[in-house]
Amino acid sequence: MFVQEEKIFAGKVLRLHVCTMEGAEWLEEVPEDTTVEKLKERCLKHCLPGSLEDPKTVTHHKLIHATSEKVLTDTKTVLEENIQDRDVLLLIKKRAPPPLPKMADVSAEEKRKQEQKAPDKDAILKATANLPSRNVDRTVAHHNMRDFQTELRKILVSLIEVAQKLLALNPDAVELFKKANAMLDEDEEDRVDEIALRQLTEMGFPESRAVKALRLNHMSVTQAMEWLIEHADDPAVDAPLPGQTPSEATAEAGASSAEATAGPSSEAGGEEAKDELTEIFKKIRRKREFRPDPRAVIALMEMGFDEKEVVDALRVNNNQQNAACEWLLGDRKPSPEDLDKGIDTNSPLFQAILENPVVQLGLTNPKTLLAFEDMLENPLNSTQWMNDPETGPVMLQISRIFQTLNRT
Repeated sequence: MFVQEEKIFAGKVLRLHVCTMEGAEWLEEVPEDTTVEKLKERCLKHCLPGSLEDPKTVTHHKLIHATSEKVLTDTKTVLEENIQDRDVLLLIKKRAPPPLPKMADVSAEEKRKQEQKAPDKDAILKATANLPSRNVDRTVAHHNMRDFQTELRKILVSLIEVAQKLLALNPDAVELFKKANAMLDEDEEDRVDEIALRQLTEMGFPESRAVKALRLNHMSVTQAMEWLIEHADDPAVDAPLPGQTPSEATAEAGASSAEATAGPSSEAGGEEAKDELTEIFKKIRRKREFRPDPRAVIALMEMGFDEKEVVDALRVNNNQQNAACEWLLGDRKPSPEDLDKGIDTNSPLFQAILENPVVQLGLTNPKTLLAFEDMLENPLNSTQWMNDPETGPVMLQISRIFQTLNRT
């Protein structure tokens, strides 16, 4: 018996289930060494008789493996495409490429794009040529803001002097300032901005850790949050802050000395009491010394500025790094010395502030003096004093008077 050689060495025959988009289905039996192109021709003969007369028919169709959604390559064999027995193939006609747009359509599209395009500088100038000019200089606006801060500092400096004189006339001045020192120490150790603390605890930070972060960062929520993130893995993050026993002892000693000096005795005793009050004022002021933002100091010194210049710039600009940098690069006005100068006591603004009943009453309260001192040296704490039931009304009246007279 004679058997053809190709029959002896023929590959495995696979039965494939072929489908078309029109719904036709049939079985194709092909050896596994059949190319995808040959398989595609057999499929086209079955579903589209006579279509192979056009040589482009084969290239305009493609076979897709239904399970893997892979487009089969014409030059590869069924075996190389890893097609298995009883797999499902899809015969699909390729989508024809979109026709090229006509020149008229291109012109219309370009015209539409031009209509939607934002106007350039020349078009804006042409359209606004007849409008009245209003020159807004951003540098002037920045200086106006700086002038506002400077003016407010001057007001606080002068109000501190008035408050000190009024409180010194009080028969219980020594006792008042003894309480003021205690209040100041309590403020340094215990007072925390409740709104800032709530913001941090709502973010998921522990309350004790949030309190520590706020105290270390002058009650700034942003800086406190950065500190908490940076020290999240620090083993000593929950360690208590160092005590302030030396300063407390100094304050108590000064207050006790003043109390011992003051008395219903002679005029000389009254003079000594005034001297003691002056010393207490100085101690209070020293407790409120300006503390520059360490991050801003490092950043500005890395630019090449001297440390003293950097501290002066941050003090003038309320610890604002960008404003301090502009001050260092500019005319450096106001100078650090100007910060300790008060407002003209004969000016309408200062007279209006002093004539306000709420301000007059507040100036007799030691807490108001402490608030002024705190805001003078730590402007970031002004929000806390604005929310304080005792000092808030005074600050509100000062702000209203300033804004009213500034508009006239």
